[in-house]
Amino acid sequence: MAVKSNKDVLMLTRPNTNEAIKLEYATLKKAVLTLRAINHPLRKEIMELIEEKKQMTVTEIYIKLRLEQSVASQHLAILRRADLLTTERDGKFIYYSINAKRMEEIAALVEKLAQ
Repeated sequence: MAVKSNKDVLMLTRPNTNEAIKLEYATLKKAVLTLRAINHPLRKEIMELIEEKKQMTVTEIYIKLRLEQSVASQHLAILRRADLLTTERDGKFIYYSINAKRMEEIAALVEKLAQ
């Protein structure tokens, strides 16, 4: 695999082909941070729970998983920063749900990189 690089873009060429893969460092960094956010046992469990229930409040999450409220909130904040969760406010309640569009983007990127 041939590699060309500058400070903003990484260009890869697939072996035995002339097909180029262009990876922007900013996009790649965002993907790495997102994958790190997903790749944590508790955050996986939180996401699976939210996916199952479709939307949940932090209170429902920490009660169901038997966590401290602060622990649940910290992990939810990491998932929100990675754009893996969306929120909807209803009065004093904030409901968390999976950002399906972002998850599809991540799946497509991982599939592209794995090829």
